Amino acid sequence: MTKQPRLPLIEICVEGIDGLLAAQAAGADRVELCASLVEGGITPSLGTVRAALDQATVPFHVMVRPRGGDFLYSDTEYRSMLADVAALRDLSVPGVVFGCLKADGTIDEERMNELTKAAGPLNVTCHRAFDMTRDPAEALEALIRCKVGRVLTSGQRDTAIEGISLLADLVRQAGDRIVVLGCGGLDLGNIAEVRKRTGLSEMHFAALKEVPSAMDYRNPDVGMGGSDLDREYRNTLTDTDLVAVTIAAAKA
Repeated sequence: MTKQPRLPLIEICVEGIDGLLAAQAAGADRVELCASLVEGGITPSLGTVRAALDQATVPFHVMVRPRGGDFLYSDTEYRSMLADVAALRDLSVPGVVFGCLKADGTIDEERMNELTKAAGPLNVTCHRAFDMTRDPAEALEALIRCKVGRVLTSGQRDTAIEGISLLADLVRQAGDRIVVLGCGGLDLGNIAEVRKRTGLSEMHFAALKEVPSAMDYRNPDVGMGGSDLDREYRNTLTDTDLVAVTIAAAKA
């Protein structure tokens, strides 16, 4: 029999396979696997997903997001999302994470329905596109109608502390129809308070640290994007120790 994790279930948002390995070593119950967290997370490569399938000892859900920016996708972007979900279903990953909005700030139910059907038996999470909707109560009902399994939200604020009242309301509204996965600046100092005041059964955070590149030779005149040329020589990693102590605080 599989041992059920002690609540709250903790999901760690990571970038790449090294992040996944660090998070599971620290005691994560589940991982959200992304690329490019600097953009809020986009779809990781097929090679990364296959490495995760080989090495993960905890469930992981794969981000399906073709680019950074808003959640109003062109037809071609949407078709690429459908193709990614189908490919991930065929690989039998544990779950997928996506979200589509209409220009008026409502959930795009047609697309969310189609993506959820394409996922088949996989767990489906709507990511923080939810936090950009104009009416969170109606958006939650829309996701329930689309048979989405959980929704990632900070209560439509930058942090869970700021959104704590709405988070509590969403937990009550959801009941047992959809899981509310709370997020937003959760850390060692606030995660226990947020859990106590909201009743969240699942919580999500990233615990990151920036470390210098191991490159000896550096070209100061070339950058791969943006104006921060030194960014090429700083790497963002999941901090195993910080993940572990934050999980302990949440489950105390």
